[in-house]
Amino acid sequence: MKQARHKGTTRGFSRAATLMQTRIRTASEERGFAVTRLLTHWPEVVGEATASVATPVNVSYGKGGMGATLTLLTTGAQAPMLEMQKEQIREKVNACYGYRAIARVRITQTAPTGFAEGRVAFTPAPKTRKTPSPAAQSEAQAMADTVQSDDLRAALAALGANVLSKQKT
Repeated sequence: MKQARHKGTTRGFSRAATLMQTRIRTASEERGFAVTRLLTHWPEVVGEATASVATPVNVSYGKGGMGATLTLLTTGAQAPMLEMQKEQIREKVNACYGYRAIARVRITQTAPTGFAEGRVAFTPAPKTRKTPSPAAQSEAQAMADTVQSDDLRAALAALGANVLSKQKT
């Protein structure tokens, strides 16, 4: 039994990027992004520091057609810092486009397209793990010395050091 060949299909595997390229382009063009590289490589375009606090939401073109406006979404605390960097952001984005496509950068703290589509990812501060004091560690080690199993003795020493450091604070 022969398989029917369809025009435009390939044999074997295709890269995921090529399969999703048309869908990504369609979705980004709906928001005004003519160059999808701006969305997919945002940290490389503007730098890690700016990309961690701002997300591109929309590119809108005015009626006069004299350049577009790039809308960035950020949090309230980061907005003043981004306000001072608007010119550098505009230059970096225009370098991505290859010409002076963006005339203005607008910073917003709420997404113009609705709350579901454009959200800023808030990353929590990394948790710091407190280590027990050397005195608590030695006291816990002394209590666990009578245990014969090495693994159990180490686990009990660690548990004891944590309990002793909690009691003293």
